[in-house]
Amino acid sequence: MLNVIRASWALLFGMFLLQVGNGLQGSLMGVRGALEGFTTFQLSLIGSAYFLGFLGGSSIAPKFIARVGHVRVFAALGSLISAVVISYPIVSDPYVWMALRVVIGFSLSGVYVTAESWLNNSATNETRGQSLSAYMLVQMLGFVAAQGILSAGDPSGWLLFVIPSILVSLSFAPILLSATPTPAFEAARPMTLRQLYTASPFGVVGMLMLGAVFAGQYAMAAVYATEAGFGLGQLSLFVSSFFIGAILFQYPIGWMSDRMDRRLLIIGAAVLAGVAGLVGAMFGDVFTVVLAVGVVSGGFVQPLYALIIAYTNDYLEPEDMAAASGGLIFVNGLGAIAGPPVMGLIMGQVGPAAYWSFMSAILFLVAAYGVWRMTQRVSAYAEEGDYEAVSYAAILPGAASPVAVETAQELYVEAAEEMAEAAEEEAATKE
Repeated sequence: MLNVIRASWALLFGMFLLQVGNGLQGSLMGVRGALEGFTTFQLSLIGSAYFLGFLGGSSIAPKFIARVGHVRVFAALGSLISAVVISYPIVSDPYVWMALRVVIGFSLSGVYVTAESWLNNSATNETRGQSLSAYMLVQMLGFVAAQGILSAGDPSGWLLFVIPSILVSLSFAPILLSATPTPAFEAARPMTLRQLYTASPFGVVGMLMLGAVFAGQYAMAAVYATEAGFGLGQLSLFVSSFFIGAILFQYPIGWMSDRMDRRLLIIGAAVLAGVAGLVGAMFGDVFTVVLAVGVVSGGFVQPLYALIIAYTNDYLEPEDMAAASGGLIFVNGLGAIAGPPVMGLIMGQVGPAAYWSFMSAILFLVAAYGVWRMTQRVSAYAEEGDYEAVSYAAILPGAASPVAVETAQELYVEAAEEMAEAAEEEAATKE
């Protein structure tokens, strides 16, 4: 890992600064929007707009890269992000903010495509998994650090908008000044949704619903905390709790994934996260309980992303896995776009408790559909599946382009092939 950090420190440090800026302005939207008098539904549309821009940018950005090159796209989108972040307090209108969030989502998706291509290009076959793991870690740490800055500032002023603009601008300096050559970028052609659904109905439906839960956790967390009456320090701790849980639970659940039927693990994790959400809905006025629920919810929900990808891979041929990742990202994005508006409408009618109730309902639906699918299809669980490789792609929603997921899929295929070869050699030796 130290060798990976030494070789890619400029890019990793730049992405850390970028995520601090991105995480800060993302949480700030919920707090400042409430101060400006935006309704819960309007704030939910602002949260959804980010994922709309991100989903579009993931498919369009590579075309810009092919036309003018990585460096120009990187610099142009970086400048755009920095300008947009500092523009929010100029016009306090929810629909203007929605448009700005679409631009932010689009620009960041292009930045991630570029950065992840660079990271993948600089890694070797032996270090690619560690590189993606380090990339995931700096993303998590960046978001957590952002909440600390938020708690120390005044959301009613300009400073908290200026800081992320500065951080985003600074984040590109170490990357653009790095001597690492720009890589070639080739996006895998995604499978059609019909083909993907035929291969794994549970994978497609589960990923769609999971997108709504992800968006609820990350796009609506600050909105919920504001509606619940949390102070700024409490809000920052609450938003951080999801990321802390994701870091703590990711690999224990992954270890279990390679040793049991993944469907059972997906169902179990969804049920436990859903129960945690019900606890949050019932005891939302007790901050320590809500904080613990955030850790458990983030800890069980975040690994579901990689679990569902790994489960879907169990029904695919190795040559189809990279293409399938594009379809899964698209489906997840659709769920992320639809989730916040529905949650915002319910919260506007019922109150903050609906934040947890909505996510619990979705998670219970995931579990119920998984149980039903178990009656329709025999498990394809095989020991050669390697969750750990795919888990590198479980980067925060809206914080990774298809490059990271496709690279993780390649690691998955390599690991499966190596295990299959080892099994064949062992069988030949016994004969």
